[in-house]
Amino acid sequence: MRVLAIDTALDACSAAVLDTGAIIASETKIMTRGHAEALMPLIARVMDRAGVDFRELDRVAVTVGPGSFTGLRVGIAAARGIALATGKPAVGLTTLAAFAAPHIAADDARPVVSAVDARHDHVYLQLFGGGGRTLIAPKIAPLREAVRTAIAGPARVVGSAAELIAAAWPKGEPPPALIDQRGAPDVVWIARLGAAASDGHDPPKPLYLRAPDAQPQDAARLPRR
Repeated sequence: MRVLAIDTALDACSAAVLDTGAIIASETKIMTRGHAEALMPLIARVMDRAGVDFRELDRVAVTVGPGSFTGLRVGIAAARGIALATGKPAVGLTTLAAFAAPHIAADDARPVVSAVDARHDHVYLQLFGGGGRTLIAPKIAPLREAVRTAIAGPARVVGSAAELIAAAWPKGEPPPALIDQRGAPDVVWIARLGAAASDGHDPPKPLYLRAPDAQPQDAARLPRR
């Protein structure tokens, strides 16, 4: 199984090639903007180092969110374009699952709360239980709800909002077993999840979980003729 993994959902632009369970090339550039300009040259470098032609891929895996509205569109468009050109399937993976994957692989008995900062005292949240089963599906939730969910586990807390949850932790409560704060998931695990995923029937689509902050201004619209 040869998988090209792509991630532009959050604070990184990343790609990796997995071949028969091993990562043979990868590159990550930390960035909060500029993904559109950086991604395709980065993919070209990774494919060249891997010595793999695009037609030799078995599938393309890409993070679909939650994350940056612009970043998600960049990565998903690239994955769908490569899949269309090569005739190979593209699979979408959530950033929340990618954050949680290494911790579930290390110990799948203890719960994992995966959280991404959604700003304004909210987080994107997913709770994984034993065996990596999803107990709470991806959702946007107030920070205090994420804290309660982590305490009830008790859960390991991972993702770009891990330290937000830790900072809001009530005094007197036992601290979480693990706080793993990262600006973006590890593309290696996106590739591994992509290899294990079943082929989707539909192309990957963004998982936004909320409307964009920027909205059209009605007053600025021109009347139609």
